[in-house]
Amino acid sequence: MDRIPGFRDFYPEPLPTTDVWSADLRRLIFERWADTARRYGFREYDGPPLEPLELYTTKSGAEIVSQLYNFTDKGGREVAMRPEMTPTLARMASAQERQYKKPIKWYAIPQLFRYERQQKGRLREHFQFNADVVGESDRAADAELIALLIDSLRALGLAASDFVVRLSSRNAWQDFFSRHCSEGSKACEFYQVIDKLEREPFEVSAAKLEALGFAINDVQAFITAGQPTDELRLILDNLAARGLGAFVKVDYGVIRGLDYYTGPVFEAFDLKGEFRAIAGGGRYDNLIKVMSGGRVDLPALGFGMGDVVLAELLKARGLTPDVKPRLAAFVLIEDEALRADSLALIQRLRDAGSSVDYSFVPARSDKQFKRALELGARATVRLERSPGGDLIAKVKDLATRAEHAVAPDDVVGAVASVENSRGSAQSDVRAEP
Repeated sequence: MDRIPGFRDFYPEPLPTTDVWSADLRRLIFERWADTARRYGFREYDGPPLEPLELYTTKSGAEIVSQLYNFTDKGGREVAMRPEMTPTLARMASAQERQYKKPIKWYAIPQLFRYERQQKGRLREHFQFNADVVGESDRAADAELIALLIDSLRALGLAASDFVVRLSSRNAWQDFFSRHCSEGSKACEFYQVIDKLEREPFEVSAAKLEALGFAINDVQAFITAGQPTDELRLILDNLAARGLGAFVKVDYGVIRGLDYYTGPVFEAFDLKGEFRAIAGGGRYDNLIKVMSGGRVDLPALGFGMGDVVLAELLKARGLTPDVKPRLAAFVLIEDEALRADSLALIQRLRDAGSSVDYSFVPARSDKQFKRALELGARATVRLERSPGGDLIAKVKDLATRAEHAVAPDDVVGAVASVENSRGSAQSDVRAEP
């Protein structure tokens, strides 16, 4: 039985085939996302994977329904599997905002679902790092969020030579639009054309703009000039003060097609241009008011970063986790009369935080040792009795092959010493040749 198209299987490394995804790489990405968010003072939240359909049509209009996994549930409710996290955030924040000091800084790593045409970097499900700030209008919050985005990519080994955050402003574009057109009803269509400038042929964009009363040469001149507005200058100066200025540039070619953005917007791209946008976001100061039916009016901003493009980028740059399985120790049970004592030792090691494995059933010593090597064990431990009948433990460092005897009570420290001498490889990010 095959999996559903657009969905993924995640296997432990080494991967059995090329058409499946790495559970180890996913774990690494999630850990780096969460660790960076916590360092920035963000708190984790989550919501249900199934939401009322109205939650998404209120934000994006009825046309979004064709992109959703939606159905009528057994209670007669119109529901949808969540395609994005921002509506859930808006619903949750507006419901309980009085219980939290402002600004609210939250992050989540949800799995999202969209019934869309599959293409490179886009599947019908993905995991996404969402980070949002609610209740702060100062542009320092925008800079903070962009810094979080930059550092979450740096934490995975990516550098300023790998990616850039392209910073733009819906306010700047609104000023441009107002100077050239007095019909506000055309704004949404205008933004959609600008959003597709880099993906559609020049002639197509030019014709669409001309129909709206704009000259494409004027649009291109505005983008090429790239003069930062005052609000963008505040953000750039803030990031420069952190030493992150090399990661960001003003680029009005970014506009973000969603019409709920109200201020600075940004997208992260790989500098080689091989992939879709790595992440994108911006300020959406009116969304919570709309989603709450006017009950709550709070400024907000956020970004989303999907795991599909990011994983492909990390593989392309040779920044993948160490794929070898790692154990602190493999306990060899060569004398079945000592199995109970060995199990007690295994439990003691695990209680101390070490990763330990052993053979469930009696097996030859050479077979057990081979298994220890296959699992990447740093050490083997085996119990034996001294001529006087006392239990002793033999701890072997598999890197140096040095073995020494210790009392069973000292095994935890001896295994920890072997681990510390070689460093922790479970969280290594390395460049593959």
